[in-house]
This record gives sequence, structure tokens and C-alpha cells, in this order.
Amino acid sequence: MKTEAEKLLERHTQLVHSDQRKVLSHVQRKSGEWFLNTLMIAGVDVPFRYKRKRMYKSLEGAPVNLTYYPETELVAGIEVEIMKVVRIRRA
Repeated sequence: MKTEAEKLLERHTQLVHSDQRKVLSHVQRKSGEWFLNTLMIAGVDVPFRYKRKRMYKSLEGAPVNLTYYPETELVAGIEVEIMKVVRIRRA
């Protein structure tokens, strides 16, 4: 039986899945009606971002399973690579 992550990966070829990644930092800030969450993961120099309707418990130091895809964002006229998270679970 396939997991939810495996089903997502089959349907969307650009998605990437990572298991047991340690969160170095987790920042949550209000952006309109949403909370923008930014994670820094051990061994990766690119921020992982996702939105939630309300604040959640900090994931700092916790192992997580992530499903995401690479994306670029324009910041002050400079293109910056980010990872847009579509699914996150504590491992």
C-alpha cells in the first residue's frame, strides 16, 4: 500500500520528498490572515516555507518528513531559491 507522500510524488514529478530531516530553526510570522513558517534544515542552505492559518508548536530541533518543490522568489530585485513545502509531518 502506497503512502500519501508516494501518491503525491507519482502525480507531481517535480516534488521532492525527504525523511528524517532535523530542523535547525523555525520562525512563524503573521502575513495577512496567514502565518508564514520558515524552516532551516540541517545540511541545506535554502529556506523551506509554508503557510498555516494559525500558529503551531515550534519544530526547532525536531526530525520532520518534508514534501516540497524548488521555487525562486524575487527579493529586492535578486532571485533567491526557496523550497515550497506542500506537506510536513513530524518523523
